[in-house]
Amino acid sequence: MLDEDVPLPANIVARVELPEIEDGHEVALTPEQVALAAAAMRKIEPRFEVLVWLGACAGLRTGEALGLTRARVGWRENRLYVQEQRQQGKAAPLKTKSSYATLPVDHFLIERLTAHVTCFAGPEPLSRDTARKRRSRGHVEPADENLIVPNRYGRPVQRSDFNRKWGKVIVLAGLPEGTHFHHRKRFYTSTLGTSGKHDPKTVQVLSRHARFSETLDTYALPPLAAEGLVVTVFGDAFRTSPPLPL
Repeated sequence: MLDEDVPLPANIVARVELPEIEDGHEVALTPEQVALAAAAMRKIEPRFEVLVWLGACAGLRTGEALGLTRARVGWRENRLYVQEQRQQGKAAPLKTKSSYATLPVDHFLIERLTAHVTCFAGPEPLSRDTARKRRSRGHVEPADENLIVPNRYGRPVQRSDFNRKWGKVIVLAGLPEGTHFHHRKRFYTSTLGTSGKHDPKTVQVLSRHARFSETLDTYALPPLAAEGLVVTVFGDAFRTSPPLPL
């Protein structure tokens, strides 16, 4: 471009989208810690509690959870239709092609979502003074996007606002230092992987990982998976085989 005398912007990499950098600090959360985090968020910001459950029980990333709408929940089928995320309040494509999914979820999560939308059916009512000031400024309410988790004004939640609340959750719930919301997704995958009910490739599909190595190396957490494990499959296999020669 320089040889052709093409004018360049001051920062030629300004529009380059950087990859998401994962925190190398491993945190293996227990179900008790997830429940404590949900309870802490209920005290700090009740509207955000269901985001904890969406991360832990569906493996949604922060932006995906913030972008989930009511129309993309299969309330009777126990499904989530993951199709977009929110970045700075605006709809944006998902991280990878594997991120797009019709995701089967535990009915436990549907119950949490149902309770949430019942409690937070719309924006919080405005005071008369606030409503009057808005009318005087010619304020026009934005269209309802039917988000599962809008802010108290009915608008998309800014990630910075959620992150501030999450920092308080870590302290109140007594979570390990360095715990990020993304560790909910690690909890989701490791719980699936150690349950004995799903084969590794199914865990990869449910976790929406583009590479199988990502499922095993980043999220499976082998020390946690092996804790308390009793191996019996080999004895079971040989008991059903012909007698061994002496």
